[in-house]
Amino acid sequence: MPADCFAATVTYDGTAFAGSQIQPNARTVQEELERAAAVLFGVPTRVALAGRTDSGVHARGQVAAFTAETRHDAATVRKALNANLPEDVAVRAVRAVPADFDPRRWARRRWYRYTIATGEARDPLTRRSAWFIGGDLDVGAMQDAAGELAGKRDFIACSGPLEPGRSSVRTVFAAGWRSEGCTLLFDIEADAFLPQMVRRITGELVRVGRHATKVEEFVRLLGQAQPGSMAYVAPAHGLCLERVWYDEGYVA
Repeated sequence: MPADCFAATVTYDGTAFAGSQIQPNARTVQEELERAAAVLFGVPTRVALAGRTDSGVHARGQVAAFTAETRHDAATVRKALNANLPEDVAVRAVRAVPADFDPRRWARRRWYRYTIATGEARDPLTRRSAWFIGGDLDVGAMQDAAGELAGKRDFIACSGPLEPGRSSVRTVFAAGWRSEGCTLLFDIEADAFLPQMVRRITGELVRVGRHATKVEEFVRLLGQAQPGSMAYVAPAHGLCLERVWYDEGYVA
């Protein structure tokens, strides 16, 4: 029987995961997907992901790919995987894709959202998905600073540690804030992201909103490109990978 390649859109609550990528002695999203696929197909099945999310980070639109010898169509594969996945992971869609489909290398655009809850009192119902910040934030200044992110540049200032030889140049297509009642949403889209990049950017933008960092200082840090100079890392639980786009091969 010839092997078929599938891609899946995966949603997960990252609270109880040590990240998306498999690692020894820790629970990960990739591990759960591979376990469910092995049950379905009857053999160990390797699952590749579009991107790595840190411990505690959520996803609404992570993309996973895997190859299997099966008579099941994509719709049946989706249902069967969900039947074998835990409650904090779900497969939203499955499509047949070309045999050489690579969810990471073929991706052209990624969208992350960071959620901040404001107000006089914290909301326990959003404690897993939003960073509560008491007091007022200067959202206008935060928006001005966020507007400086667009373009192709070296983003090493807002990166965690990188493997030797890995480029820190990325292209940000759009970045900005909007308000929904007592919730602030920071959306950023780029071709790819560095480790902790969105959380470090968000942390520094919050400092701008608190007038601890001026907009001009934010711009200077960004342009100076000193490793990790944006050192204030926002908590992981406010971050969510919303969507990954492809020019070809997969449409969720």
